[in-house]
Amino acid sequence: MGRVAALWRYPVKSLGGEQIDVAACAARGVDGDRRWAVRGRDGKLGSGKTTRRFRRMPGLLMITARTGADGAVTLQFPDGSAGHAGDPATAVRVGEAVGEPVDLVEETDTSHYDAAPLHLLTTSSLAWLRDRRPADRVDVRRFRPNLLIETGSEGRPEDGWVGRRLRIGEVVVGVHRDTERCVMVTMAQPDLPFSPALLGDLAGTSDSRFGVYGRVEQEGAVRVGDHVTLVG
Repeated sequence: MGRVAALWRYPVKSLGGEQIDVAACAARGVDGDRRWAVRGRDGKLGSGKTTRRFRRMPGLLMITARTGADGAVTLQFPDGSAGHAGDPATAVRVGEAVGEPVDLVEETDTSHYDAAPLHLLTTSSLAWLRDRRPADRVDVRRFRPNLLIETGSEGRPEDGWVGRRLRIGEVVVGVHRDTERCVMVTMAQPDLPFSPALLGDLAGTSDSRFGVYGRVEQEGAVRVGDHVTLVG
């Protein structure tokens, strides 16, 4: 069905993430993914949308997060400076970026995920959207997948994976629903402009669905280049 073209981890929810070569995957998803989050004084976590648990905080995507060899998470700010996630001074700087006081909090009993531990997207779907929106910067970073799957087909093959099981490297993933998009796909990021038409196009063509969510049914490692096969 394809192969793994890229792996992504997002050490801090709703911040820019990092590409990795290998991902250890368990029931919680990619090891270290969304381990931290930005929390407002109202107790809600910073996100691209507002729900019962989350609240939109514009500006978060201009900050990126990286995981060091020792597991420590570092935030990189637009001016090139950096700070550790566990340092209160870093939280102050994030608050300055979003315009309100915030804390950086590590996950405990409640997951920082929106809907599922894994998010999958195909190169075919990206090509489909680029053909529709040639004037926009259709970049994989806008859609924040954990696994970008290179496929040779046209259109959006992952739409047919819902309800199926995939073997990806050592891991078996149950694909259980498609991904509903929010304004986050339109937001500016480093080297990417604000692109409001992207969400409108997805809303008009696919009810804002793009990519799929999955759960890990068999733990293991996934590596760039691993084959993706249908197992059920």
